[in-house]
Amino acid sequence: MRVIKGKKIAIIGAGKVGANIAYVMSIKHTCNELVIIDIDRDRAEGEVMDIVHGLPFLNQMNIRVGDYPDVKGCDIIVLTAGAGRKPGETRLDLAVKNCQIAKAMSSSIMKYYDGGIILVVSNPVDVLTYHVSKWTGLPRGTVVGSGTVLDGIRLRTLLADKFNIDMKNVHAYILGEHGESQFPAWEFSKIAGFSIDEYCKVSGITFTEEEREDIALQTKRAGAEIIKRKGATYYGIGITTNELCTTMLHDENTIRTVGCVLDGEFGISDVVVNLPCILGKRGVEKILELELPKNELALLKESAEAVRKVIEVTKDV
Repeated sequence: MRVIKGKKIAIIGAGKVGANIAYVMSIKHTCNELVIIDIDRDRAEGEVMDIVHGLPFLNQMNIRVGDYPDVKGCDIIVLTAGAGRKPGETRLDLAVKNCQIAKAMSSSIMKYYDGGIILVVSNPVDVLTYHVSKWTGLPRGTVVGSGTVLDGIRLRTLLADKFNIDMKNVHAYILGEHGESQFPAWEFSKIAGFSIDEYCKVSGITFTEEEREDIALQTKRAGAEIIKRKGATYYGIGITTNELCTTMLHDENTIRTVGCVLDGEFGISDVVVNLPCILGKRGVEKILELELPKNELALLKESAEAVRKVIEVTKDV
C-alpha cells in the first residue's frame, strides 16, 4: 500500500460514532492518513470501503483498516469504542463496562505508542479521560476528553433560537461534567460581545430565570432526547470531534471546554471536569481559571464530586 506523508490519525472503534468521525474527516480532509481499528475487523473494513468509494469526489487520502501497531506515528489517537447509551440510561451508568473496554484499549495502545494526543470520546468521557490518563501515565494534557464542547453547541443553538440571531454571534459554555451535573456559565456567555443581560436590554428582549433554567435543562437532556428518537447520537459528536482534531493538528490554540486531570485549578484536584482550555498541538496547553460567581463555583465543585464518586467505583476494574 502506498504511504502518504502527512498528518496521521487513528480511530479506535468503528461503531456509529467512530465511523461518522471518519466520514467527516474524509469530507474535510482532516489528515492524510486515517486508520480505523476495531475488534470487529469486518465491520471496520466495511466502513472503510464505504468511505473510500466516495473519495474520487473528495481529496486524496489513505483510509485503511489497521490494528494497534498502527498507532505508531499518529498525531492523534481517537478513542470511541464502548457500549452505547440506552434510553433511560445516564452516561455514568455506562461507567463500569466502558472502563473495562478503555483499560484494554489503553494497554494495547501503550505497547506501540510513540507520541501524539489521545482524544477520549467514549462515554462517560470524564471518567474515562481520568482513567486513561492514569493507565497510560502520559503527561497532563496529552490525554484530552471531548468534554462539553457538544453541550456548548447545543446551548448556543437554543440561545440563537431564543434571540433569533446567527449562532456565530453566540458564545456560551457548559462547564463541569459531560452529563447530569453540567451547568451553563451564564456569567461568561456573550452575544456579539454583549453580556446576555446587556443584549436583552438593548434589543428589548425578555429572558426570564425560568427560561434560562429551561434552556439549561434542554441542553442537558438533548442527547437523551436524540437517543429516544433514533437510538444513538453520532452526527453532532462526529463534527465536534473533527473540529477538536483540526484544532490540535494545526496548533490553533482555540478555546474549547475539554477535560484533563485537574491539579488545583478552582481548588479541585485529581478529577476531570470540563473547563475552558487552550487547545493546541500538545493537547491542553492551558486551563483558563475564570473568576466564576460563587454559585457557579459551587456547581463546578459539586460536579467534580459527582465524577469523583464514579471514578472511585471504577478504579479497580
